[in-house]
Amino acid sequence: MSAGPEPLPAPPGQRRAARVRGLAAAGAGIVAAAAGVLSGELAAGLLSPSLSPVSAVGSAVTDLAPPAAKDWAIQTFGTGDKAFLVTAIGVVLALVGAAAGLLELRRSGAGAAVAGAVGLAGLVAVATRSLGAPAAWTCALLAGAVAVALLRWLVGRLRREAGPPGQAPAGLPRRGFLQALTGTAAGVALGGVLTGVVRSASLAADAARAALRLPAPAQPAPPIPAAASVGVPGVSDLVTPNTGFYRIDTAFVVPSVDPGSWRLAVTGLVEQPVTITWADLLAQPLVERYVTLTCVSNEVGGDLVGNARWLGWPVRELLARARPRAGADMVLSRSVDGFTAGTPLEALTDPGRDALLAIGMNGEPLPPEHGFPVRLVVPGLYGYVSATKWVTELKVTTFAADQAYWSTRGWSEKGPIKTASRIDVPRRGSRVAAGEVVVAGVAWAQHRGISRVEVRVDDGAWQQARLGTGISRDTWYQWAAPVRLAAGRHRIAVRATDGDGQVQTSELAPPAPDGATGYEIIEVEAT
Repeated sequence: MSAGPEPLPAPPGQRRAARVRGLAAAGAGIVAAAAGVLSGELAAGLLSPSLSPVSAVGSAVTDLAPPAAKDWAIQTFGTGDKAFLVTAIGVVLALVGAAAGLLELRRSGAGAAVAGAVGLAGLVAVATRSLGAPAAWTCALLAGAVAVALLRWLVGRLRREAGPPGQAPAGLPRRGFLQALTGTAAGVALGGVLTGVVRSASLAADAARAALRLPAPAQPAPPIPAAASVGVPGVSDLVTPNTGFYRIDTAFVVPSVDPGSWRLAVTGLVEQPVTITWADLLAQPLVERYVTLTCVSNEVGGDLVGNARWLGWPVRELLARARPRAGADMVLSRSVDGFTAGTPLEALTDPGRDALLAIGMNGEPLPPEHGFPVRLVVPGLYGYVSATKWVTELKVTTFAADQAYWSTRGWSEKGPIKTASRIDVPRRGSRVAAGEVVVAGVAWAQHRGISRVEVRVDDGAWQQARLGTGISRDTWYQWAAPVRLAAGRHRIAVRATDGDGQVQTSELAPPAPDGATGYEIIEVEAT
């Protein structure tokens, strides 16, 4: 039995028309998706500055991503991890928009269903955020509605004007559709500019911060000893400028917190729950302290570490008002964006440790990206268990009863900082003149201090470096050592000894689950 005749291929003109129609529909989908996103962001600028649909989706992706993926992003992109995530979300939305346009062209309503599903996902992301108030829900609903309506209108017009595939004039989009598409795209571009202006202008916290004059500390930080600097160009500054201080946190968009409405509540296992306002905090006897902060994701030799002069009120004084109950061993601090950190209670109540509710950084109010108006600063602990930004609650509890954000994702619970050292000069892989070469860098073991730093060339003996006096045991120390290098390639290693006499371990370990270990070893070429 013979098969029927094979269908004839479509004429070249019809195939070309189909491709053009497909590209036009994909373009309409991308423009509709962009318009929806910008509508939600513009509305957020007016109604919900601290939480927009995009920031909610970004935060949800951050929360749901496997720990290995987060580690990869931080190690690969460092402080640019959020920019990478923004770009990735933009690319995904563009691809989904293009697919929705093609589906809508083939079957009316199919693409709109896809766009609606994306809008629903945005709404769910907003609703699951701690800042997800009804105003933020409205922004997500608006974003989805605009995307669906524009997609239906643009692709519907394409279908009507071009006609069915194969119909003269070859199913090509006409001028009316092209004008509608380009006009909408221009409107989206203008909306992007307007969104940026509105969101910037809507942040009352910026104005409050600009007008703030920090009170003078009751206990100023001791002056930096002259001998703290080793005087070697290229070594990390003793005090890291605010603009150069690393930023690692889970906030997709920097929260906007008006200090006038800020509250900090002490709850949980306490005899007397306490709530303080911004005015209450400013009225306390504030202290200044130099403290080096370190991210647990910092690789050996990495730059996720910085030293600053912090102004704040000792946390122990606030906790003393609340009177923690017997058996409590942890304080779960909560950020305005929902992040939590579990800090050992003893670290916050220790009279010998300057754990602060910080409001100032290097002589100015906290920058927004570093926690304005108030953050925690706790010497000796990695930031993921101590350095909560935009803090709004201190819940006195136990490690057995509560888990913090990162401790549910495979990281250790208590996070004491490990002794570490880094080579800043010469740079890894650089060329140097043969002969005497100065090797220099920084070392830290917060709350224990550094007592000794040593360097080694190739497989030679360890030689002691000149160690800066250090600002305090809670900060990093500069060090320098002259070494002799013959012509050729060399490996230079560094190790530190903390104030308790414990030598930095040579055992290599990744950041997870409780901080990286090992010596930094660089290669240079002497010529």
